[in-house]
Amino acid sequence: MVLKKKKEIQVDAFILDHQQLEKLQRFSKAEEQNLASLLLHCAQLSNGIQQIQCIKQIMPLVKKMDQNSACDPMVKACLDILGETYFALGVKNPLKKVLASSLNGLPEQFMTLAIQSFVCCLREELKTTDIYLYRKVLDNLASCMEDFSLGTMTLNVLSSVLILQFLQKSLLDIQEENRQNHGNRIVQTQLMHDLLIAIKVSMMLVQKLQENIQGSFWKHHESFVWQSMCSLLKSSANFLMDATLLQTVQTTSGLAVILFTKAMYEPIEELPSLVSDLLLGSMKHAGVPAWFVSNCGTLCTEELPDSVVLFLCHGALAMLEWKNGSMGENGEKLLLDIVSVLLSLSSELKESSTATSLSRILAIWTSSALAALISGSPNLKIKLNGNSDIIGKLLEYIYTHWEHPLDAVRHQTKLVFKNLLQIHRTTITGSNEKSDPFFARLTKRLLSLEWHVKGKYASLGCLVECVGTENILQLDRTIPGQILDVMNDQSLAPYASDLLETMFTNHKAHFTLSFQESTWIDQWHDIWVSPLLVILCEGNHDQATYIIDYYLPKLLRYSPDSLSYMIRILQASADANLGSCSTRGALGALMACLRTARAHGHLELSNIMSNGLVSTEYIKQGLVHQHNQVCIDALGLLCETHRSTEIVSTEEMELIQFFIMYNLNSQSPSVRQQICSLLRKLFCRIQESSQVLYKLEQNKTKQELLGNSSKRHPLGILQQYKDFMSSVCDRLFEALFPGSSHPTRFSALSILGSIAEIFSVPKGQAQVFQLDQEIDSIRVRTLIQCFASTFEEVKVLAFELLMKLHDVAFNLQDSENLDLLFQAAMDLSTSTKPYDCVTASYLLNFLVHHKGLEHICLGKYVEHKPWMDENTSVSTVEKNTLAVIKLLLVNVEEEIFHAKKSLLQAAASFPIYGRVHCITGALQQLPFNNLTLVAEWKEMVAKLILMSYKLSAVVSPVVQSSSPEGLIPMDSDSESAGRLQMILHEIQPQDTNDYFLQAKILKEHCKAESEKLADHRPVENICTEMRGKERQTCDVTAQMVLVCCWRSMKEVSLLLGTLCKLLPSQAASEPSDGLITVEQVKHIGDYFKHHLLQSRHRGAFELAYAGFVQLTEMLSRCNSESLRKMPEQWLSCVLEEIKSCDPSSTLCATRRSAGIPFYIQALLASEPKKGKTDLLKMTMKELISLAAPLNESSSVIPQVHALNILRALFRDTRLGENIMPYVADGIQAAILGFMSPVWAVRNSSTLLFSALITRIFGVKRGKDENSKKNRMTGREFFSRFPSLYPFLLKQLEVVTSTLNSEAEELKIHPSLFLLLLILGRLYPSPMDGTYSALSMAPFVPFIIRCGHSPVYRSREMSGRALVPFVMVNEVPHTVLSLLEGLPDSTSPCIRQNNIHGTLLQVFHLLQSYLESKQLVSSDFQQGLGDIVTCIGTKLWLAKRPNPCLVTRAAYLDVLVMLSTHLGKFQKQGMQLFGFWEEMNGVISDSELVSGIPYSSAIPGLIQYLQSITKLVLSVLSVTAGPDIQSSSSPVAKKIAKPSLSIAHLLRCEFHEVRLLALEAILLWLKQINSKQIAEGGGSVLCLLIDLEGTFITMALKEKNLQCFCKVLEILYNMDLRNVLPKTECSIKMNPNELLTWSLNIVDISNSTEIQSIALKFASKLVIHLLQNHQQISEVVLKKWVQLIVYFCGDEQQTEMLLAAAEVLKSVTTFLLINEKLILGLSDTLAVWKCVVLLLQNEDLVVRDAAAEVIQVAQSEKKISKGTEFALRIVNAPMALDLAFGILCELLQQWGEIRAGVPILLEWLLGDSDLKRDSETSTPEEDDYLFDKGEVNFWGEKLTHVRQLSKHLLQLISMTHLTLPDHGELNRLSRIALDQAQLVEHLLRALRPTPEFSKTAEFTRLAIQKERISVCLKILNLLKSDDTCKNENLEK
Repeated sequence: MVLKKKKEIQVDAFILDHQQLEKLQRFSKAEEQNLASLLLHCAQLSNGIQQIQCIKQIMPLVKKMDQNSACDPMVKACLDILGETYFALGVKNPLKKVLASSLNGLPEQFMTLAIQSFVCCLREELKTTDIYLYRKVLDNLASCMEDFSLGTMTLNVLSSVLILQFLQKSLLDIQEENRQNHGNRIVQTQLMHDLLIAIKVSMMLVQKLQENIQGSFWKHHESFVWQSMCSLLKSSANFLMDATLLQTVQTTSGLAVILFTKAMYEPIEELPSLVSDLLLGSMKHAGVPAWFVSNCGTLCTEELPDSVVLFLCHGALAMLEWKNGSMGENGEKLLLDIVSVLLSLSSELKESSTATSLSRILAIWTSSALAALISGSPNLKIKLNGNSDIIGKLLEYIYTHWEHPLDAVRHQTKLVFKNLLQIHRTTITGSNEKSDPFFARLTKRLLSLEWHVKGKYASLGCLVECVGTENILQLDRTIPGQILDVMNDQSLAPYASDLLETMFTNHKAHFTLSFQESTWIDQWHDIWVSPLLVILCEGNHDQATYIIDYYLPKLLRYSPDSLSYMIRILQASADANLGSCSTRGALGALMACLRTARAHGHLELSNIMSNGLVSTEYIKQGLVHQHNQVCIDALGLLCETHRSTEIVSTEEMELIQFFIMYNLNSQSPSVRQQICSLLRKLFCRIQESSQVLYKLEQNKTKQELLGNSSKRHPLGILQQYKDFMSSVCDRLFEALFPGSSHPTRFSALSILGSIAEIFSVPKGQAQVFQLDQEIDSIRVRTLIQCFASTFEEVKVLAFELLMKLHDVAFNLQDSENLDLLFQAAMDLSTSTKPYDCVTASYLLNFLVHHKGLEHICLGKYVEHKPWMDENTSVSTVEKNTLAVIKLLLVNVEEEIFHAKKSLLQAAASFPIYGRVHCITGALQQLPFNNLTLVAEWKEMVAKLILMSYKLSAVVSPVVQSSSPEGLIPMDSDSESAGRLQMILHEIQPQDTNDYFLQAKILKEHCKAESEKLADHRPVENICTEMRGKERQTCDVTAQMVLVCCWRSMKEVSLLLGTLCKLLPSQAASEPSDGLITVEQVKHIGDYFKHHLLQSRHRGAFELAYAGFVQLTEMLSRCNSESLRKMPEQWLSCVLEEIKSCDPSSTLCATRRSAGIPFYIQALLASEPKKGKTDLLKMTMKELISLAAPLNESSSVIPQVHALNILRALFRDTRLGENIMPYVADGIQAAILGFMSPVWAVRNSSTLLFSALITRIFGVKRGKDENSKKNRMTGREFFSRFPSLYPFLLKQLEVVTSTLNSEAEELKIHPSLFLLLLILGRLYPSPMDGTYSALSMAPFVPFIIRCGHSPVYRSREMSGRALVPFVMVNEVPHTVLSLLEGLPDSTSPCIRQNNIHGTLLQVFHLLQSYLESKQLVSSDFQQGLGDIVTCIGTKLWLAKRPNPCLVTRAAYLDVLVMLSTHLGKFQKQGMQLFGFWEEMNGVISDSELVSGIPYSSAIPGLIQYLQSITKLVLSVLSVTAGPDIQSSSSPVAKKIAKPSLSIAHLLRCEFHEVRLLALEAILLWLKQINSKQIAEGGGSVLCLLIDLEGTFITMALKEKNLQCFCKVLEILYNMDLRNVLPKTECSIKMNPNELLTWSLNIVDISNSTEIQSIALKFASKLVIHLLQNHQQISEVVLKKWVQLIVYFCGDEQQTEMLLAAAEVLKSVTTFLLINEKLILGLSDTLAVWKCVVLLLQNEDLVVRDAAAEVIQVAQSEKKISKGTEFALRIVNAPMALDLAFGILCELLQQWGEIRAGVPILLEWLLGDSDLKRDSETSTPEEDDYLFDKGEVNFWGEKLTHVRQLSKHLLQLISMTHLTLPDHGELNRLSRIALDQAQLVEHLLRALRPTPEFSKTAEFTRLAIQKERISVCLKILNLLKSDDTCKNENLEK
């Protein structure tokens, strides 16, 4: 269901002049309708659509006339008027088309008359001389030629000479006018379009000429037509060569040149060779006609620019006849010439627009070639066969461009590929396509590509259409699964789903043809549907989402029958597999399928419900599921329908209400948006279906005809709708309670906003629901209070909603309240908290819509102007805004006056920026195009500009100082005062501003200090403490001053930017009409320039930039010549200043050039994208030359600026593809800059380099450094940046030459790192063909040599960078050659750096090889065998003869990797006993066995020990396997006895070794526990036998924290039945002592990790002991409960909270919901309270973990009670509700209601001490400037209060509870009543409108107030029940 807005069609009516009307009145008759009276009536209508109806009546009337009426003067007059009208109408007016189609049906006898009228009109038209009216004439000529028979006849009668003359003149005139208007972009653009139309019309005319004029009499060179044709040809050739014109004009001129030449050229057979010569530049004048040379001389003589050749190719392809071989051999030669020219151009043209054109023209070429082939010669078929040279080169083009960043190029590339396949098919007609070697080779190559290559998908799709899905599946059956796996990446999902669609469609068609019966459908489902269901149930979140979005709808659309198959399978497992917080489960998959099916019209919800496909219970479970997407799918199932008028059922409404209860508070923004948009669809359905119901109700008669009214009655449904909407609104307004979280508010306000919009009342329509009627004064107040939210989006939503309801909102506000609000806004606008002024701005913007604002509020501040009342036409908003801005301006000016005296005082008491912010806000909502009080506004704008300059002058010295961040020292010593003087001297202050004259010292009590310093300084100035009105001291910190200044600068910039927009843009309006003058705009421009180039503070220049962008965008659209030229002048000035590097320059060379890049960015981004971007080209040329200077001597500063500016430009997305041509130069500049001796240049080069890497390879989304995303093939990289190929190669050569010197001195080349970074981002593609000159092979030897670098990191990177350059099948060969290059132990000169580099390269190559997909082939096993053999020959490097531990470790890493992978192949029958024996040799030779003689300070020792330990563990796990243990060969028996045991590793003195061993054991344990190695489980188990005692002993003795933590985790994962007996004998501890020991560890440890695991272990012990009826002392149990409570505290770390949640889940069944109270009531309730606390935690992970407690409880309940369905996998809000429900049930079950209810009442009341809270909150408020108080992202106190009270009330009413002992209740009552009084007192003590002035405190009190009242209500119930009972007893 898509919501579309209906478009209104606008038709402008035509008007006749006085004469025409008189003429018609003369002929019209009153009594009967004739043609004249009809036309007269038509002309008098003012509505265009009515006129259309009228014109349609003309023809029927004319056809009724008799034969003789053709002589009637009335008919002549009417036809004249119709002709005049036709030519007067605009080309886009629908009336013109209607008139033309009517006149097409004119009877024969009137034709001559009509033609005469039209010819006459057209003659007049052609006399036009005004260039700007040419367009109208051209449009008229064009419309005469388009499907308009009368128009065509007119043109035939009128001499073509006249028309040609006009066209010839118009082309020349427009060209001249364009030259004169150079620089005026708007006029030029208009002229270009006129020129384009003129060329198109002349082409249409020439084509008509050829059709109509038989014979070639016009081809006499004297004839006028010929001369006109020559002139047109000449103009077209000129336009084609004129690069200043728009590209579309040039392209069309290319078409025109070929068309005109074709019309004039004889003999026509020679034309192709003429065009060939033109394109190849081999034009010989001998055979060429003179007229061609004289008119197209420019095309014949010069070396043609590439773009011109391109456009000529296009012309030839589009204008020549390629079908049925009419051009013969020459034509075929031309065809082949064109493609070779295009392919050679493809490497030259890199600019985005020409690259796009080229790809489009290549696609046209393939279509033309297809057409030519059908009737072509055998020779052509050979030339265009798939194996031919041309097709090979085209395939190269495709592989290079299929991942091009431009969509258009990618799309055209796909077309080219598709057509190529067709071309090859055409050349092999007759032979079998399926077995064709070309197709087979192509398929194989495409399949061998990685799936992240986007081009692969479209190409495979095209291939499938040729060779069929079945053939591809025969090559690899797993392809559907592979493609589905790719779909977890959104950028690939659309491509993947399109390919899948092509494949399954083709496959089904293949099955249908091959098999008669329908048995194949199951096979088809197995391939295409089953894998999808598995992913939907268990796949990761993204993958499932994208499959549902992209693949599922396609599958259902193509095969709706598969739906029942899917539902059948999912339903069977839905109850068992409900999903979890990370997987959707079968239930989630079912919801997704049903939602998609219903939305696409494959299923009705009523069918789903009635057929029992899914019960309401299941949908409910879906609506509150823990997995967000399942909730959304369940909601989508209810809201999305195929028909937008489907009636909403009662069940749907109930379910929606249930959903809204628990899902408004979603922390994920995307989920909130989806909820709002789905509910919006539902409301639209209610609205649209209600309109249908109203109509049904009106047509009552039809209703009665139906007879049986068993269907729901319309009025009944409408009433239900109304009640439903009303209750939804109630719920949403309720959600705006005090303390509600930001997500809740956002959701509630968004949904209310869409309700207000959808149910707004159009005139004359009954509306089922109106939000206005639901609004009362409390709700308006609530909405206004939302302005105080700290989140701007909530303010925006509340403001928009109030605007939609503003009539009602103001009627409900009394004047006193408005006055308070206005006062609050004015106070907030000068608050020191930056976010307060935003609130003030929204309040004022709301209040200015109130009619009485002036009288109520402004009267106090501004003297009343009588003219305001008289002028009633002035709108309320305008009047009020003017008054409010005046008031704000008065205040600002006064504050600026004070700030000049003391900026410190201003920063502390009245920062000015808030007022300015409010002014800007007020201006932005004014309708500037229709203001009444223009003079007042002009004056106001002038004042505002002056005020801005004044304010800026006061604050700019701070932002422009070289160190704006610390302008007041925070120390209290007088030395720092001296230091400060230097800073203050640097800034030239204003004289009156005493802030700058003395250094201020911050001191709490300055008296003593002031006496010491009194001799040379006045006392008042020393202390920066200000005493405010409340006499509380307030320190002015540097941060406050800086914030005051930069925010003031920001607001001034935004205000000026807003004012700039007031300049009128139309040419017509006089400058005096604008509210702002050209001069003022120029001044503002200079202001921005000054600040952007001088500010040092990032906040200041970034925001000046925001205002400046508004200005530059306005300038580029502006009509004034002087303003339009300004950006260009500014740009050249600043570039000059950068180049000059004048010592007096004030440009900032530090701070990444501060505002300069911003300034240049703004100027370039405002240049129109569609034009020639001359400014960008000029700037880039300048900057590149500065960034990579040729001579060393030039100054450094320009280079630094240039690098910084380039970085900003390459990062600017607005420059888009236009900046790509400069990327290669940028990379070169960065790499060369990296070698500079100056640090500043190196620093800027690094930043530029990083920006470029992002620009080329895209933004990095994942954390994986080595993922294939953000990379490209070498061929694509070097074909897009060809100049980098020689550059990088040359640089590498230079770098490696320094590495290979035999001398031992250390030479490190600076750019090695950058080169390896780039090369590491490339990867090889199987598509790298033979044609490519850009082969990757030359890089390999250099990269290998980089491995000899003395820098460790460079060696590592060279290892990584080598991988992409070696093809997979080359790896074994390369690895062998690298290994052979390693020295033997006897070699004389052993260089360890070289060995290390080589080993790293071997490691990375092997890693990529072993992970590649070709693990099964025999070549692979052969290659691996060779590598293993070769590795054996260099084993000395892993043993003691090798003295270097680092290279020993590197060699061992290679062995570990081989060992791990060979262990996997052991199962595939590769017997490698020899290898394992060698490994055992290496181990037994190692220091681990013989003892370690070194101390840990030896370099590389730890690395070596870790590597050897990994090898031991790897060998152990392999040799413990059944293959070796059960083998009978003697070698195997020898291997099976390990040379080192696990226990030996655990005893090692180095903790790194122990840690690795422990981690391996933990992994094995987890695998055993999760039954992963069930069959071969014995293998690893035998390694762990009898280790329990070791672990217990280790646990007591281990000193290293990481190891200790792992030991505890191992004990926790082991079976306690094995551990406890060993405890008794190993360390003589009984279970109770062990428990005490583990609880003590929780107490004393400082590590949260250890605390968490110790608590989990202790809890496991507690449950084990209790279940086995062993005694645990009360004290220990109490301590355990206290620890759990401590773990759930508010401030704890996530890790501890999660541990607590896991513990709670493990004890749920036994302790929390047991029928017996094992822990006693208070402890059990304390543990339950922990669950409740965790369910309200801010962290989603914690809440999800806690919700599992409820899942366990509900599952137990389902089993024990045998209920049909229980909500189990639920989100936190639902879980909280269920938790209270379960608790109340348990109290009944335990019979502990009387003791339990008071405890729950205490929970309700909360334990806050209000007095203490209110005292602590005051002083803090001023401490942190930006601290917004408690930001609430999730937890809501009142939600849990409301849920708990709901369940308590239910419990009391169900059990008729009596509490005879009032003691506890009385105590609670007393506390509650005291608190109620205190809250009232505190609320009264707050200032008026506390929700704005003291938001946090007000919210806290409001929450407490509700808690107390709920508690008192329940207490009264309990008492009243009780008193009634007592009275009854007395009776």
